[in-house]
Amino acid sequence: MPHHTKPRLDDGRLDGPVADAAVAHNAAATANELSGDVVAIIFGFFPPKDIMRMRRVCKKWREAAKTTIVPPDVFRVNSLNKYNTMRAMTTALPNLQQLQISDLGIGHKYIEGEDPNESMAEVTANYTTHDINIISSFKKLRSLHIDTAYLNGRYPVLFDFPLLRELRVISSDYLKFDLGMLSASFPLLKVLNVTGTKNLTGDLSSLRVLKDTLEMVEIKCCERIEGNFMDLADFPRLKKLDLTLTFATGVIRDTCKKDFPDLEILRLPKSVSGGIGHKFQHVSEVPSTMQAIHLLLQRNPTLFKEDLLRSWSLSVDSPDWYDYDEASGCPRPPFFLQIIRAGSRRGWSWYSDYGHSCEINWLDPEPSRDSSGYEDYIEELQFIEGELDTDFYRGYHEPPTEMEYRRLCEGLEQRD
Repeated sequence: MPHHTKPRLDDGRLDGPVADAAVAHNAAATANELSGDVVAIIFGFFPPKDIMRMRRVCKKWREAAKTTIVPPDVFRVNSLNKYNTMRAMTTALPNLQQLQISDLGIGHKYIEGEDPNESMAEVTANYTTHDINIISSFKKLRSLHIDTAYLNGRYPVLFDFPLLRELRVISSDYLKFDLGMLSASFPLLKVLNVTGTKNLTGDLSSLRVLKDTLEMVEIKCCERIEGNFMDLADFPRLKKLDLTLTFATGVIRDTCKKDFPDLEILRLPKSVSGGIGHKFQHVSEVPSTMQAIHLLLQRNPTLFKEDLLRSWSLSVDSPDWYDYDEASGCPRPPFFLQIIRAGSRRGWSWYSDYGHSCEINWLDPEPSRDSSGYEDYIEELQFIEGELDTDFYRGYHEPPTEMEYRRLCEGLEQRD
């Protein structure tokens, strides 16, 4: 009977499939010799789905997965299969750090919370329900993202993660919670983003408990949020504040140099005096507001979006407002406001449609003729002056009174 020898290289090493099998055997033997603690550390370099697959190898690896500090990789629950995986992870991988909860699909929903919207509960009465309370097992959760998930009512379980650094709630109309819950629930919170969640309530002042941790506050399209944005002015780490389409209040001209020391982005609603789309009640309020905005822009030129810098106007309820006679042929009254910049020089002006503008109110002195940016300033200034028609309102740095306006119109008719 012939004797088969193992294929070897010239130097005596195994070759081919036999070599591969030997390497695999040795690797498995080496892996089996690792302690559970070491396996848990190694698992910590893999995303959740890979850890869930590797834990099936043996009992030691299953136990190691339970103590693994899962790396900051988001696990998204956006289908029934993903929900079932999350259920398994509550015991198999309890140290999950990032979780995103989304819609489970047609005909599925999470169980109703406390004080649900009865109409919506009735509409979805035949849906298959799934328990949201299972996420309470993830005690080391650092980031929770709720995005268009069907959550109807109040869910205390969502606010019991003392290590949480980031909370994002997007388009969850029937989820009910209050800003006051956050300070006790998330003492280490850095990022708060709630958008399009109409049942969010509360006052901005309740966030003061998180003064030393918050770095981003983005609350948009939440019309039940109130309070003065200046309550956050002394937050030392706050880099972004966006309160668009809320009912936050305050006055931009109340800001001073020491306020918002680290801020990079600021978006304020029209209910704030000087916020996006704000309508001023008095012409006299405007100069100090523009000066305050100028000081903020000096600190950070990109603090505001460009659309803010042309979004203000005089309120039709203002005592300074007057009607326009379409038949007069006169330019409309200059009841809109804009920030203007030429080179390094910033100013502002009142304007009306079709480019009719009052004189520019400069906030900076004119650059020196000897300065390196003087030519750029002159070039940009000439362009601006070409765009703005100041002939009708020449000499006016603010809207003329109604009597002055009528006189200007009469003078225009006489010239014609």
